Amino acid sequence: MLVLITYDVNTEDDAGKKRLRKIAKHCVNYGQRVQNSVFECLLDPAQCKILQHELLKLIDKDKDSLRFYYLGNKYESKIEHFGAKKTYQPEGVLMV
Repeated sequence: MLVLITYDVNTEDDAGKKRLRKIAKHCVNYGQRVQNSVFECLLDPAQCKILQHELLKLIDKDKDSLRFYYLGNKYESKIEHFGAKKTYQPEGVLMV
């Protein structure tokens, strides 16, 4: 299923900047960054729970925000993209 993960981390201090980097590092291991604090991740339910658990350990619940949007398996009709950045196909071929 496609999961959209967004986060807003308070970076007023060094600890917040460190949390921001750690959260981004975890998300990049599971999906594609589509905007600064937004990732599209193709996950099975177990991977989703693992990532959610990892991210919840990293955030400061009094200062930061973390959102998971579950778009499901038929996500193609739920996404429209406009603008400069080219879109990608999460299930397409990835050349490294």
